[in-house]
Amino acid sequence: MPASRHGVRVLGTPDLEAFLQLANRDPVVNVFALYRARTTSLEPRWLGGEMWGRFEAGELVAACHVGANLVPIEATPDDARAFAERALTRNRTATTIVGPHEAVRTFWNGVAGSWGRPRETRWMQPHMVIDGPAEVEADPFVRRTERADLPLLYPACVAMYTEEVGVSPEAGGTGDLYRARVTQLMSRGWSFARFDGGRLVFKAEVACATADAAQIQGVWVPPDRRGEGLAVAGMAAVVAMVRADIAPHVSLYVNEWNQPARRAYRRVGFKETARFSTVMF
Repeated sequence: MPASRHGVRVLGTPDLEAFLQLANRDPVVNVFALYRARTTSLEPRWLGGEMWGRFEAGELVAACHVGANLVPIEATPDDARAFAERALTRNRTATTIVGPHEAVRTFWNGVAGSWGRPRETRWMQPHMVIDGPAEVEADPFVRRTERADLPLLYPACVAMYTEEVGVSPEAGGTGDLYRARVTQLMSRGWSFARFDGGRLVFKAEVACATADAAQIQGVWVPPDRRGEGLAVAGMAAVVAMVRADIAPHVSLYVNEWNQPARRAYRRVGFKETARFSTVMF
């Protein structure tokens, strides 16, 4: 497919190596894009969308994952503006725009007038990373979840998602898809939890991973058990298991206003390395 006047075109399998070289400029920040590229080979039917690339003098200089999640990759403000202009030529498919703050902000400014009012915007979310042992003692009762845990795990996942996103993952009849996602992460060994007295009291999952990095999502403690240090010790355990079996760098991003979570992650040993932003529809 020829590039647009801004040097943007859809990437495919022949572009995979160039894309991997681009995204590996920051393999931790770009872990989602690298994971998607390696598991789909940039085939649109497996991506569930498209990967756009921007070229200068024949060289791939930036990219943008365009599916349910729209994610700029190594995009300068000029790149983000070019992706926004291309996005305006088609209907919006994204339910979330997420990624490094400056690229997301620039992209959003370019499409805001046409894409409608978002349900929520979250600017300047700290992106945090740990690449060594946790600085606190790990909870010895945190473990990988098993199929038999699903009756306790699934309601906790729904509660976490609803609290974090503001809508239930089961809204609109999508409960089966969400349950399948929870089960998939469990089957990969990417779901972790602590159970106490027949109930789940801490959980977290790996959302995506490569040989270099794993991104954590869904960290949750029931409201009546918060303030006991479960998240701190639980995340220390998750970090140890992820670094031992999945990837040496463990990352996550957190809402700027969520000071308790930010304090907990800092106690574990996470350090802020960037700022992300999220626009949700």
